[in-house]
Amino acid sequence: MSAKVMTDSAEARIYLSSQRGYTGLEWFRSLHTFNFGAYQAEGRTPFGALQVLNDDTLAAEASLGMSIEQGTEVMIIPLSGGLQYRLTKGKTGFVSPGEILHLSAQTGGYELTNPYPDTLINFLQIWVTNPGAEEQMSIQDIDLTEMNTFLALQKPEITSRVRAFIGKYDGRTQSEYQVSKPEHGVYIFVIEGAFEVQDRLLESRDGLSLKNCGKIEFEALSNNALLLVLEIAD
Repeated sequence: MSAKVMTDSAEARIYLSSQRGYTGLEWFRSLHTFNFGAYQAEGRTPFGALQVLNDDTLAAEASLGMSIEQGTEVMIIPLSGGLQYRLTKGKTGFVSPGEILHLSAQTGGYELTNPYPDTLINFLQIWVTNPGAEEQMSIQDIDLTEMNTFLALQKPEITSRVRAFIGKYDGRTQSEYQVSKPEHGVYIFVIEGAFEVQDRLLESRDGLSLKNCGKIEFEALSNNALLLVLEIAD
């Protein structure tokens, strides 16, 4: 890594995978980065407008219902196996790994279903509050064969309070992320592999929040390491 770039005013906090909240049922498992549902812990309040980052696993043919009670932008990122979705207004469809399901609404909800008869599926749910959210839905293709670069995970007409990116990196690849505005917070989440981010070791499903940091330097420590970056406007 190059010289340390964090300033004295930068604020950083690591969220270890092993310290996430847990909800477990026979047919469903959810790991919560922030307070969610019955999981309420000191120091796990949302990171600004980033309210939810859940790492969810659904059993075969199980369904999960979610309710939206305020203006919210939602990203569903399938990681292992595809899933069926049904919106409260009746729209249905299917989303697979390599695709992102974007939802935006003031109220309502959705249902996610594992369509497979004998296979678990794993996906991320990300919620960002947005009082101005409009009723919209889209599916975005992401080509993760494009290595060592960030790919934007949202379209401007869908999301206004988060800039989201994902990138897959070869081992020992060094890169950086330039924060668009100094007042924005950034949340880094390692989906797979290991990275050194701002001189901090992050392994699979670890997270790092940063404030007052204009440039973020990182290095992939394993091959095919997958990194998620969420820049949050408050």
